[in-house]
Amino acid sequence: MAEENLCPCGSGKTYTECCEPIIKGLTLAPTPEALMRSRYTAYAKHEVKWLKDSLEPSQQADYDEKSVEEWSNRSEWLGIKILQTKTEEEKNIGWVEFVCKFKQGNIAREHHELSEFHRVKGAWLFYDGRAVKPQTIHKEAEVGRNDPCPCGSGKKYKKCCGANK
Repeated sequence: MAEENLCPCGSGKTYTECCEPIIKGLTLAPTPEALMRSRYTAYAKHEVKWLKDSLEPSQQADYDEKSVEEWSNRSEWLGIKILQTKTEEEKNIGWVEFVCKFKQGNIAREHHELSEFHRVKGAWLFYDGRAVKPQTIHKEAEVGRNDPCPCGSGKKYKKCCGANK
C-alpha cells in the first residue's frame, strides 16, 4: 500500500476505507474517537466543510470557515496520537484526549486537547475542546534506608519517615 494512500489519522488504513466515508457523509462516525480522527484528517486534507458539518449545531454559529481554512492550508499536518477516550453511552457524551503535531513555516508545534463530543440523533458531533496544560512531573529522590531522613529530623530514614514503608 502506497504511503500517500494512507489515512492521515494514523489508523494504518487507506483514506478511502477510513476517514473519507465519514468526511463525505457516506457513513456516521461510530465513536467519538473515529469522529476526532476524521476531523484531524479534514484539517490535513483541507476538507473544511466537514469541520463545520461535524460540529454540534449549537456550536456552528461561532465557526469561522475562513480562519479554519487558512490554518489548514498553511500547516503541514504531521500526525495525531490518541491518548485516551471515554464514552458514556447512556448520556450520549464522549471525550477524546489527543496530541496532534503540525508545522507552520519551519516551526514544529504540538496541540494537546481534551475534546468533548455529543451524540445527536445517532451522530457523534464535536461539542467543545480545551487545551491540556503541560504538567510538571515531580520525581522523589530515592532515599536509602540508612540515609539521613530528607525531612531534616537528623534520624536515619528507616527510623523516621521510612518506618512505615
